[in-house]
Amino acid sequence: MIHSPITLTHPTGILRGSVNLPASKSESNRAQIINALSGGASTLNNLSEANDTKVITRLLESTAEELNAEDAGTVMRFMTAYLAVTNQHKIITGTARMQQRPIKVLVDALRQLGAKIEYLGQEGYPPLQFNGIDRQQDYPATLQVRGDISSQYISALIMVAPLFPQGLTLELQGKIGSRPYILMTLSLMKHFGVKGTFDGTTITIPPQNYHVNQYTIESDWSGASYWYSMVALAPEATVELKGLRSESFQGDSVIATIMEHLGVRTTYVGGEVILTKSDRLEPFRFDFTDCPDLAQTIAVVAAAKGIAVELTGLESLRIKETDRIAALQQELAKIGGDLEDKGEGLFRVKPATSIGGNPVFKTYEDHRMAMALAPLALLTPVTIEEPEVVKKSYPGFWRDLEQLSFIVEKVEEGKEE
Repeated sequence: MIHSPITLTHPTGILRGSVNLPASKSESNRAQIINALSGGASTLNNLSEANDTKVITRLLESTAEELNAEDAGTVMRFMTAYLAVTNQHKIITGTARMQQRPIKVLVDALRQLGAKIEYLGQEGYPPLQFNGIDRQQDYPATLQVRGDISSQYISALIMVAPLFPQGLTLELQGKIGSRPYILMTLSLMKHFGVKGTFDGTTITIPPQNYHVNQYTIESDWSGASYWYSMVALAPEATVELKGLRSESFQGDSVIATIMEHLGVRTTYVGGEVILTKSDRLEPFRFDFTDCPDLAQTIAVVAAAKGIAVELTGLESLRIKETDRIAALQQELAKIGGDLEDKGEGLFRVKPATSIGGNPVFKTYEDHRMAMALAPLALLTPVTIEEPEVVKKSYPGFWRDLEQLSFIVEKVEEGKEE
């Protein structure tokens, strides 16, 4: 584990090689909750090594009265629903930042369904105390839930929905964010025997039982996005990414389409994706409502390549591991770029004007900030603070960079500029 800042460089800028991507933590965490709800007898292959997945594994196996979700929003939300419906009497907490991330929408919904949940700190935020569930309560079979909040709330509810005697119908109110993640959850539920429908803005899950099955977790398309970024910025590149499917449950597979505008060509060969450069470079506008985790990657690449990309659908970025919009604005300024807020949900990337001079980038305890900024090392030496944050989703990221000839050097204490 790298705890001190690192400096990244690349001697040639030419990328050639293969990358064994980490498994998807999004699939892994959903599959683990579903497996636990079905009795834990299913076989899950290629589970993610991401810290989030290690945390959810530990919590599902724990007999302790207090559980620590650390900084994992997915874990906090999925475990909240799981602990509620399995009639447990436990506490769940997390890091200081996690205790600032809202969970009221999910708790309100679970309370309507009979769960006894108390806030131990600020109302609407973790930590939470679970005091069982009232199975005798005449609970509503239909709930109205905001669609413009984190899709993890919705996924948490629909995974536990078949355990209720009448099942559960969710009517999503307003704009629906991260729809592909909801579809991923429904697809994995179907693989384990639970069928539901998603018609317009209504999700219906009848009462039924999960079945034991096997599943192999796909490689992580979110992790793949950083290699797309590197290919876009390298003068020459051919990179093979292993373990990806052309027909993926993961919404972030749309990175292949987005990066066509930024000079990256995608070729599917068996279970691999081959990335090469193309001459296509053009301004474009994209709605990131369904794939917010890609926004940082695209903003950095667009700024570095001097392309004025317009981004919408960034509302959820304010409540991630950090305020990702503010963080991007701060760090892009170090290379003369910006993510300009044009009002009414529209942001425009201002092209960078001063790439060079070994900029020192902060990561804000956010794994995606570290990985989105790292590809700039193909253009100029860069220093990354708190590089260990990548453990959240891609623990081997710095090692993989070294395998494709990046030079990763620890900054000696007192030497950082």
